[in-house]
Amino acid sequence: MTRVFNFSPGPATLPESVLRKAAEEMLDWHGSGMSVMEMSHRGKEFISIHAEAESLLRELLGVPAHYKVLFMQGGAIGENAIVPMNLMGKSGKADYVSTGDWSKKSIKEAKTYGKVNVAASGEGSNFTAIPRQGEWKLDPQASYVHICSNETIGGVEYHWTPDPGTVPLVADMSSNILSRPVDVSKYGLIYAGAQKNMGPSGVTLVIVRDDLLGQALPITPSAFNYQLQAENDSMYNTPPTYAIYIAGLVCRYIKGQGGLKAMEARNRAKAAILYDYLDDSAFYRNPVAKEDRSLMNVPFKLKDDSLDDAFLKGAQAKGMIQLKGHRSVGGMRASIYNAMPIEGVKSLVAYMKEFEAQHG
Repeated sequence: MTRVFNFSPGPATLPESVLRKAAEEMLDWHGSGMSVMEMSHRGKEFISIHAEAESLLRELLGVPAHYKVLFMQGGAIGENAIVPMNLMGKSGKADYVSTGDWSKKSIKEAKTYGKVNVAASGEGSNFTAIPRQGEWKLDPQASYVHICSNETIGGVEYHWTPDPGTVPLVADMSSNILSRPVDVSKYGLIYAGAQKNMGPSGVTLVIVRDDLLGQALPITPSAFNYQLQAENDSMYNTPPTYAIYIAGLVCRYIKGQGGLKAMEARNRAKAAILYDYLDDSAFYRNPVAKEDRSLMNVPFKLKDDSLDDAFLKGAQAKGMIQLKGHRSVGGMRASIYNAMPIEGVKSLVAYMKEFEAQHG
């Protein structure tokens, strides 16, 4: 069996050891005679899987005791509505910082549920930089301040934590969750679709501070009410059982690799290999401000975009796939999440050098 280097932005590559463990347990989980897919979410077998996944997430992220960990459905786009439905009722207003396509989606959705103040925007730089906090125009009456900690399409990432004072900070961490340590206590709520660093699509992680529960708008569907889900251990409705199981395996893998500090060191090393080459090349370019470059998603463009198709075909022939940039920005994008081995990045750079030598 030959596995490719999968640079997909999501659903993304998973650790091979996790996939092998899931395959080993597919027909019979721990002598139960059942696949995890077949288990009742109320049965003791799945209850133990769920409990371990939550425990490992709490350990890896250092989640304080006064925060709930929820496993929900609907992805980050679902949370774009679920967050304001649960949190905006306090004042009917919220601050959002716009740093790219995903921020814009969040802002558009939130406007359905209250008044949105765009406190700052990176549009002036074509979303190649994150506005410094000194530029933000925050509303002191806002129910929360929302950021996207890593923009998957544009490749900008917060390498600092905003401080909105007494107003809760909410972060969409879909594309950089579990890639480095996070001080959860600085956030009121964190949410993340699993399909980048944490597992397969289908489960969405929500970490919410206890005092933010119980504020849902009356229109909030019961399945999306954080308080109801917290009171029912994320099982008010049937949870995405298999996706939670895989997320637990991924967390166990990360712990075995040395935890989030080790993940960050590896991710910084991988990103440096690619960015250093891009900075030294006149054939390729990355437009993002150096201090805001993502460790997870690296967009780049060729000097001559008429060569894009040839570049992609050549990469695929060498076992490197999903390098095409998002349709809204074009060019290329290498997503180098936790599970992307450093050999994959080295292979990509070697190919880029070869392609430049042929076409530069």
